[in-house]
Amino acid sequence: MNKPILRDPLQEDPPGAAEARQNNAPIADGRPADVEMARVLRTEPSRMALDHSGAGIAYWKHEPLHDVVEPMSHHVVMAYNGSIQRMERRSGRSVAIGTFRPGVVIIIPEGSSSRWDIPKPVDVVQLYLPHATLKRVADEADTAASTELLERTAHPDPITSRLLLSAADVLEGNGALDTLFRHQLTELLATRLLVAHTGSLTTFQPTMGGLSPKVLLRAIERLRSDSDADVSLAALASDAGLSRFHFCRAFKESTGLSPHAWLRQYRLEQAMNMLRDTDASVVSVAAALGYASQTAFAAAFKKLTGETPSDWRRRVR
Repeated sequence: MNKPILRDPLQEDPPGAAEARQNNAPIADGRPADVEMARVLRTEPSRMALDHSGAGIAYWKHEPLHDVVEPMSHHVVMAYNGSIQRMERRSGRSVAIGTFRPGVVIIIPEGSSSRWDIPKPVDVVQLYLPHATLKRVADEADTAASTELLERTAHPDPITSRLLLSAADVLEGNGALDTLFRHQLTELLATRLLVAHTGSLTTFQPTMGGLSPKVLLRAIERLRSDSDADVSLAALASDAGLSRFHFCRAFKESTGLSPHAWLRQYRLEQAMNMLRDTDASVVSVAAALGYASQTAFAAAFKKLTGETPSDWRRRVR
């Protein structure tokens, strides 16, 4: 069964986005990426986590494709995870022939259009990245590098591929965790794209040192909050006076974990305490910790502990 589409309530639509999404009409230079992909792939994603502008991550399994992908209002970056196969991409008179295999990426810059001929079924994770996000990351890094992404067809890039494919297994039906993970991953991917896929030599100065004790304590207080709004990456970074990317690096330097991994571990500890010390049902524990369903909670719990919540409770009591 397909998982529900998760949308970030903290993000607002650009003007006209809601109407355009309902009517499959263009926004700015093209349709939202998820709308165009649903049209051309003629299916629904296995998993998807978006904000209200359509930016986010989607995991698709689809049949062979022989169609034109129309212009989209996001950069689309894809990591391939299927069987090896040859494919063809036509943009005007330009023809690119590539080989899809794990470790390659596909980049469709916003506003571009091309015809795709892919003869076999496809397993792919996609990032929908607004140009404004790419520019913000470049500005925060104080780099004069170009933010114009190159078109890529089955281009070898195991780093970007590995980062993006990780999203397929980590989205777990918990709004706060999924949103924090997606924002964190987007920052990493945007930085990687600027370094490897703009056609200009870009370097980023590494972040040295962690957060001060006072700033770290404030970040942990936010992460422990019951309000999902308090754990947005933007709020955490703003409190620390850092860019989102540099906050993630400094937080990991201080704690050994990324913000997402820290929050995931904290929620697991909460779940264990409730299962061990109370008679609350597994459904109640899942709801209290913000999971969309008991099934999503049980899957996440088992992934981290190797046991279902019920089996773990019976063992420790």
